[in-house]
Amino acid sequence: MYKSDSPFVADWFVISLRWLVLLGVTISLSASGILFSWFSGILILLVFWNIILTWLAGLNRRLPNHRIISLLIDLGVSITFFWLQGGITGPAGWIGILPIISGALYFDLRGGLLASLVIAILQASNALLRNMGVFWLILPGLVTISSGAFFGYISQKMINQLRLMRIKQTEERERGHRTETERMRAIYKLSSTLTATLSYKRVLDMALEISTSALHVDDPESKEDTTPKDDRLISGVLLFDGQELVVGSARRFPQADMRMTFPAKDGVLHRVVEDGENVVTGEIKDDPELKRLISLNNCQSVYCFSLRTGFNVYGVLLFGHPEPKYFTKDRCEVLDIIGRQATIAIQNARLYQDLADEKERMAEAQEEARKKLARDLHDGPTQSVAAIAMRVNLARRMLERDQGSAVDELVKIEDLARRTTKEIRHMLFTLRPLVLESQGLTAALGQMAEKMKETFGQEVVINIDEKLEDDIEMGKKGIIFYLAEEAVNNARKHAESPRIYVRLSAVKNEPEIAWLQVADEGLGFDVDAVTKSYDKRGSLGMVNLRERTELVNGLLHIDSAPGKGTRVNVYIPLSEEAADKLHHGRVQG
Repeated sequence: MYKSDSPFVADWFVISLRWLVLLGVTISLSASGILFSWFSGILILLVFWNIILTWLAGLNRRLPNHRIISLLIDLGVSITFFWLQGGITGPAGWIGILPIISGALYFDLRGGLLASLVIAILQASNALLRNMGVFWLILPGLVTISSGAFFGYISQKMINQLRLMRIKQTEERERGHRTETERMRAIYKLSSTLTATLSYKRVLDMALEISTSALHVDDPESKEDTTPKDDRLISGVLLFDGQELVVGSARRFPQADMRMTFPAKDGVLHRVVEDGENVVTGEIKDDPELKRLISLNNCQSVYCFSLRTGFNVYGVLLFGHPEPKYFTKDRCEVLDIIGRQATIAIQNARLYQDLADEKERMAEAQEEARKKLARDLHDGPTQSVAAIAMRVNLARRMLERDQGSAVDELVKIEDLARRTTKEIRHMLFTLRPLVLESQGLTAALGQMAEKMKETFGQEVVINIDEKLEDDIEMGKKGIIFYLAEEAVNNARKHAESPRIYVRLSAVKNEPEIAWLQVADEGLGFDVDAVTKSYDKRGSLGMVNLRERTELVNGLLHIDSAPGKGTRVNVYIPLSEEAADKLHHGRVQG
């Protein structure tokens, strides 16, 4: 016994027709009144035999020499039944049709003719033995042989058609397997290429190139390429630059499209960016943002994939095609796989770029810290020490002339030395506030305010929500301290305000977003004018504020006007969900 992966179609035809013959014989015998006789035993055996064949066909199994055995049993049963029930004039004289059909279905025209010839000989023999005349001797045989030829011809045509269909199905299945294999190779190539490069531009170009290759895989075994690659596919990568999407890389985009930006506030791009869903649409002309792309004017179908990992959205992978139903489920699945691989590669490239930028910023920050320390030392303690040296020299000369005046001068020198010591200690405190690590943010800011009062005479008012401080991790506490210290120091130098206010609390209705505000009542300034000319200024206070705000993934907003004071507002997210809300403008209150 052997098994096939596909059903035996001929077996099912033979089994079905055998059930019909059994039903017809049962009706014929019943009409003749001889159903309940020894004939029924032969019928019962044939029923059991057909049940066994049905069970085997259901399991896609066959006996050894299955077709020959089945045909011989049909012949044996038909001959026995034909002869015993009265021959050609009996109630079931037509039972010879059973082996004719079996032979035709199993062995095509040859099987049908052979089985019909055996039945014709049987019919002629029965007519001779009964002296039924020439009519019964010749005509039934001719009808039987004609039936065998007819069923054999029909069966041969049908079996040939089924074979052709099976060959086509097999070829299509093999072609599908080859196509899937090629697509998997393309995706593997993508993964290998993308993981081997950290070049941002290279990642984008490879993602689009391999997407096109994976969607149009040629048959690797085909000698003639009858299906040339479709060059009508439009593709592009839109990446966030600030709050807007820009074209990072594209295929078949004109220069006008390459320069476009998209706010992603409406339509398909908004759905893809905000909800993270991948969208297939044919309504390009009605989309408020996509309709601006000249390259999509002739496209009837567009597919957008969200380049998202967690709460970080890098951009959108965009594909367009003139055919309305081009982006089928299979093609979308391929693009999804490529899109996910591209997202990981883009994330790695961006992390690498961020790391390189961070190293550069750290080097610049260290250099700026050295310059700032040098400036502060030059403007503060160095000048003071030089003044002390001059006054000591003056006091020495005064001792020779007027000791009373020399005493007064020594008092002034002592006072200057003490102030210089305080300035140095304040500088050391701002460089590394040990109290921040030992006692927390509130104590560190309080001590900073005391040193400002003691060293520079500047009053600083501190207002901290201590419950919020418990929710802030230590690394962010350090950044918040330096943000407050930088903003206070800037206000002390430029605002000429009697008081500087430092507040730290949670944003209203958003307990996972901290709000740091440093406000003064001083001179104020034109923020836009200062920002435009800031690169020409020697100070880097605002740059330091922005860079330190970025370290905590926060947002910086400076509100000021001439004569109305200044308010430096920094919003610091304490969780990934809060960061997502903050950077997508979903913060209430």
